[in-house]
Amino acid sequence: MSTAPAATGHTQRTSDLWWRDAVIYQVYVRSFLDSTGDGIGDLAGVRAGLPYLKKLGVDGIWLSPFYPSPQHDHGYDVANYRDVDPVYGDLEVFDRLMADARRMGIRVLLDVVPNHCSSEHPWFREAVAAGRGSYERTRFHFADGRGERGEEPPNNWRAMFGGPAWTRVTEPDGTPGQWYLHLFTPQQPDLNWRNPEIPDSFDAILRFWLDRGVDGFRIDVAAGLYKHPELPDSDDPEADERSRDSVNPLAWNQPEVHDVWRHWRSICEEYTSRDGHDRLLVGEVSVPTAREHALYVRPDELHQAFFFDLLGAPWDADAFRKTIEEAMRDIAGTGSTVTWVLNNHDQVRTVTRYAGEPGPEGSGLGSARARAAALLMLALPGAAYVYQGEELGLPEVVDLPDEVLTDPIFHRTGSRKRIRDGCRVPLPWSGHASPFGFSSGAEGARPWLPQPDWFAEHATDRALADTRSFWHLYRDGLQLRRGLPQLGEGTLRWLESEPEVLAFERGDGLVCAINFGTGPTAAPVSGTPLLSSGPCPAGVLPGSTAAWWLTDGTS
Repeated sequence: MSTAPAATGHTQRTSDLWWRDAVIYQVYVRSFLDSTGDGIGDLAGVRAGLPYLKKLGVDGIWLSPFYPSPQHDHGYDVANYRDVDPVYGDLEVFDRLMADARRMGIRVLLDVVPNHCSSEHPWFREAVAAGRGSYERTRFHFADGRGERGEEPPNNWRAMFGGPAWTRVTEPDGTPGQWYLHLFTPQQPDLNWRNPEIPDSFDAILRFWLDRGVDGFRIDVAAGLYKHPELPDSDDPEADERSRDSVNPLAWNQPEVHDVWRHWRSICEEYTSRDGHDRLLVGEVSVPTAREHALYVRPDELHQAFFFDLLGAPWDADAFRKTIEEAMRDIAGTGSTVTWVLNNHDQVRTVTRYAGEPGPEGSGLGSARARAAALLMLALPGAAYVYQGEELGLPEVVDLPDEVLTDPIFHRTGSRKRIRDGCRVPLPWSGHASPFGFSSGAEGARPWLPQPDWFAEHATDRALADTRSFWHLYRDGLQLRRGLPQLGEGTLRWLESEPEVLAFERGDGLVCAINFGTGPTAAPVSGTPLLSSGPCPAGVLPGSTAAWWLTDGTS
């Protein structure tokens, strides 16, 4: 399927701004590799896995939160932003990881969570203890309740993870008291960015990690932070509960948030001015349109923001083309580059999402489509992010027993509909039985989420040995993306194609085409593909297949 040559390592990119066409690998630390045998991945495990990622050929990694946390939302409830939770290691281990990554030429991004902190953060404990009207409560959104005795929440907002967005506290004197805002869970109180202490503190947090050598930050809930100052009722109070990715316009996308990103950009540029090395800010921006998304990546704001619309597009040629065109028009038009994603730690795995039916049973069609989508994404102009395990073709684990589920969405709603545990099951590295090499030197270790027996078919050792595997498809695509001047940053020109086919040319003579149909059709190029997601005879583009061709530039 692949006629790409064997990988020979990184070649120098044509862009001086490494992030514009980088491919970043998302490491969900808890599920990547366990070095201690406790069943939980850790920073030493990430360090041990760096040679694997170097061989795959990614430009950098994004680490999920590893800060001290009670783990109600696996690190997205931060109790201390300037340390390492003991379950993941310590600062010395982090520094060794950074040193190895730097030596291998792998950039490192940290996940920063500025919208909310943990209810165990010292600030929140102080706020509860200080009582009504205190300065400490102005770091959060505390408000009196409605009703005769304040027994009703201050407004009708709903939490993204289910239930009301408000929880009532007991005052220091033991009486029922004020309510505090949490747009995710009660263990994640929202910070009040109108209190100047909050932005000042995050300045210090960024500098702490930049001084330790990190290459940038992935920003959680980057459209959040500021809320409508009057906290009025929502016209659609059920919106957030209907869809985890919906947007309450009173709580998200407020105009003041752009001032934060301008300031953070200036901090990054201050560090860049010292050594010429660009630091990256990439935002998790969930807004309704590509046009609104583009406002976050203006030249003085975030460098990038994840473009989730491709992830959410149905498997349809017209839908994919419309999505790509909007991104290229609205986002690339700002001078930034589009940041493409097909999956992350919050979404159903690509193989299962494209299969149309759950579990490994439907993975035949899902695998073909996921492979084709990967080649499409890697051929698009801009940057790309790959979630761990996608390069192994892992399907979603859909049959985890209720008693092992850890996702707060499940525990707050009682529903399995939107839970995220299935894409977070620890990776299989080797062998034929759990823990599949995930827990080093501990064959009897039990991973924090159970791995199904069929994970053996997707283990890394098998993937590396099979040149037809997902892993080799990704590796070859990444190598060609680096070696061919047509790929990465640049423009895209659509080509005439069959109704269920998308075809476009990159630069001078690199053609990518993807067949969304189930049956074969004529290929837009007559020769043998340079790289294809499945068997692809010359002149034919089979169903659920993508391919790249090099032409003489006259296609």
